[in-house]
Amino acid sequence: MPDLVIKNARIFIDNAIQPAEIAIDNGKIIKVGKIIGAQEVDLVIDAKNALILPGAIDIHVHFRDPGMTKKEDWYTGSCAAAAGGVTTVIDHPNTIPPTIDPVSFKKKQKEAKKSIIDYGINAGVTQNLNYLKSLWELGATAFGEIFMAESTGALNVSDRTLKEALDIIQDLGAVACIHAEDEGTRKSLVHHLKGASRPEYYSKSRPPLSEKIAVEKAIKMAGNAKIHFCHISAAESLETIKKEKANNKNLTCEVAPHHLFLSTNDYKRLGTLGKMNPPLRDYYSQQELWGGLNDGTVDIIASDHAPHLEAEKMTDIWSAPAGVPGVETMMPLMLLAVKRNLITLKRLLEVACMNPARLMGLPKGVIAQGYDADLVITGDTQEIRNEKMHSKAGWTPYSGMQGTFPKMTLSRGEIVAEDGEITAKRGRGRAIPGRGFVDLKDNED
Repeated sequence: MPDLVIKNARIFIDNAIQPAEIAIDNGKIIKVGKIIGAQEVDLVIDAKNALILPGAIDIHVHFRDPGMTKKEDWYTGSCAAAAGGVTTVIDHPNTIPPTIDPVSFKKKQKEAKKSIIDYGINAGVTQNLNYLKSLWELGATAFGEIFMAESTGALNVSDRTLKEALDIIQDLGAVACIHAEDEGTRKSLVHHLKGASRPEYYSKSRPPLSEKIAVEKAIKMAGNAKIHFCHISAAESLETIKKEKANNKNLTCEVAPHHLFLSTNDYKRLGTLGKMNPPLRDYYSQQELWGGLNDGTVDIIASDHAPHLEAEKMTDIWSAPAGVPGVETMMPLMLLAVKRNLITLKRLLEVACMNPARLMGLPKGVIAQGYDADLVITGDTQEIRNEKMHSKAGWTPYSGMQGTFPKMTLSRGEIVAEDGEITAKRGRGRAIPGRGFVDLKDNED
């Protein structure tokens, strides 16, 4: 007998939206269909004919914890995620200390226990090649993002180190998540442009060519390693990836919402708040990214949630920290994009739920028997406002825009957010170790 039934729901199944009921027991979906004896369960939720989706899986967040908790921590970041319909996150390694050895990995594991949703932790790559195997066995979900150019946290690597790391990652059977920008190109252009004060010049200092060069380099170095390009932003590099994917099954890529919904035109509104790496691109690249998302070139949408306090960003474009919050607004923006026919619901579920789960080996992302009951009951379209955000950042680059927010978010069958309010207890989230995890407890006598 299930402990929870959701009735009067609509779900997307067999390429159509159909009425259904969902039975859940012990955090897992046990049946999708007509539930007999629903009156005998502990809790019945009436969806009132609302559309129910799998919770989104955001494989690229920076929750700033440990070391930068004035910007975000695992509790506030996970609250922002839940309020936006994200039920699983993968945190990236550029914290203080960076997640590059067993000691720092275990420290982040301890801090992550504040999360209200399930999570994975990526391990970083620097000169720490001797630690990669032990990090994999400790439960790292993947490696990266691996920075090919300077960015927040100063974890960028040389071409030689990247090649050596990719060889090790290939042997481990892990995924390398790569931040593709070419450091040589960046350095040369910054030297010539740094005297310019307008924010647009920051985009010129990290041009599409820089991303394209880095993508080409990484592909050549990868061999048979599984590589995943983070936040692809430019039409030129997208075209390179599209051609390579025709014969390379070990290559995937993601796009971030700020490159889909913002462009260099938004510098006029945002100023230095609009600084991120890779930077905002022009309208042409923005439209090409939508094309790549729809034609299958782009596999995943991920927020690259990288919060900073507004006061920290209020300086010149060269000194301002790079990054914007986005985990709470990603799915609301994308669901509205479905209504506006920019993407189909089927494709959104692939790039936000199914493909991230498949890449990272998670029992999530689908409304079907045996999967985790991570669910979102969709709500109304409303204005995105700074004061409604749950991130410590306290602002969003999408303020004033519209988004379709969840009515309710469930994680493993438990209501964690409802009508924008957090209902879950701190620390209820579970760690999801990667494929290489070795449970030492199993080896104890």
